[in-house]
Amino acid sequence: MTSKEIRDLAPAEITTKLREVREQFLQLRMRRQTGQVEKTHELRTLRKDVARLETILNEKKRAAVAA
Repeated sequence: MTSKEIRDLAPAEITTKLREVREQFLQLRMRRQTGQVEKTHELRTLRKDVARLETILNEKKRAAVAA
């Protein structure tokens, strides 16, 4: 997901998406340990998606508190 797409989501939707992406990341890490992952670049992509989601969620929380 791009940061623009994430910014259009509500905080509750971001939290749901964050949970989904973390679950995908966990499953991919497990598959990597057993040698079943062919596209290892997906790990990096998911890790960056988690960081993007958390960053934007924190920004929205801070903006809500400040307002």
